[in-house]
Amino acid sequence: MRKPLRIAGASCLVPVLICALLNQLLDTTTPLAERMRPRTLDDVVGQRHLVGPDGVLRKALAGGMLPSMILWGPPGVGKTTLARLIAQDLKRPFHTLSAISSGVKDIREVIELAGGSGLFARSAVLFIDEIHRFSKAQQDSLLGAVEKGTITLIGATTENPSFEVIGALLSRCQVYVLEALAEEELLALLHRAIGTDVEMKQRTIELQEIDALMRASGGDARRLLNTFELCVKATATDPVVITNVLVKNVVQTNAGRYDKQGEQHYDIISAFIKSMRGSDPNAAVYWLARMVEGGEDPLFIARRMVILASEDIGNANPNALLMATTTMQAVQMIGWPEGRIILSQCAIYLACSPKSNASYMAIGAAQSEVKKSGDLPVPLALRNAPTKLMKTIGYGANYQYSHEGEGNFIDQEFLPEHIAGTAFYEPGMNPREQEYAALLKKLWKDKYTPAG
Repeated sequence: MRKPLRIAGASCLVPVLICALLNQLLDTTTPLAERMRPRTLDDVVGQRHLVGPDGVLRKALAGGMLPSMILWGPPGVGKTTLARLIAQDLKRPFHTLSAISSGVKDIREVIELAGGSGLFARSAVLFIDEIHRFSKAQQDSLLGAVEKGTITLIGATTENPSFEVIGALLSRCQVYVLEALAEEELLALLHRAIGTDVEMKQRTIELQEIDALMRASGGDARRLLNTFELCVKATATDPVVITNVLVKNVVQTNAGRYDKQGEQHYDIISAFIKSMRGSDPNAAVYWLARMVEGGEDPLFIARRMVILASEDIGNANPNALLMATTTMQAVQMIGWPEGRIILSQCAIYLACSPKSNASYMAIGAAQSEVKKSGDLPVPLALRNAPTKLMKTIGYGANYQYSHEGEGNFIDQEFLPEHIAGTAFYEPGMNPREQEYAALLKKLWKDKYTPAG
């Protein structure tokens, strides 16, 4: 919390007024959501099961004992605020790291500080936002300090910690679930802002309709207050009447640059994929940067590149699939922020690779045939014959072992009789697949005709 501005030796009314005006000006340049951040546990809206009179955290704080913990809940429900208030209540040093921009080195530096003397002799609180983004190695680096009590870890995550936090660390932490704020709690926040915030008190504000505000917030207090502030600032005259139409217009004009759950999430990943498919590494890296800066899940990006490597490159360059798969594994091992470099390398490689969707088209054509022709019988020669009866009725009869033929090939039928000669795979017009085409032509002559 910012300390009020003071002028040395101010003993008369004028300097006091000047200080007050300057502090007010500084306060109103800070977003409303930040100005309304709770200063004490009593100010927290919602989460009564944790910080209410009988809340488990309230009782732990009253006893002066606090376990390391994982705060799990949706965005904007107070995870960061709660961590700060806990440290404040216990009067402990508070350190914060972001999993997006911090590495093992940063963790070790904080642990060394916490294990020092003087100010840092008390068990410090280390808050790690988005702890689910930490790699296994990064999470491992916390174990010793947590176990010894050098730090009290508070990790915040929007993802299920059972899947995103390593078992060894999870077993040393309590998991507390934060709930999305109910409409009445969000409404209480709005009324508090109108009645207590310095800037809002200067306006006459009427909450005529709140449905659009509530929808825009999605249970996120920060988003609610930021949207509300935009609506107030967008209205030049008093009174400010909050209506669904006003909120809709403001939200459309001031849409967030990247919403991981919203439409732009899908638009940007689509632009990223299409840029790589279109062999444009510059555009691919730009859209990758948009996702990185927006806090997108690196593994989501990596998974989509694995899909592209097969769907859009395929056998034109089989190494693309290996590259993309290795990238996903490397990002898991290395973590953030270095993982962005690995994603960039892979994106550029995929964009610059020769392209073919032949494998994608082949499975699509084959599936269409299966839906059209149904369960065609497997040719007898290809059937498994583990029993004497099966052999007697012809299972496996006349099958020829390909490796016994010249060039490890024998001309025989592998498709059901009804669709014999149907070509599902058509090699792409790239050097590698044209080698496949030449081989297939040599082996099968003119047997296969184009699918359809």
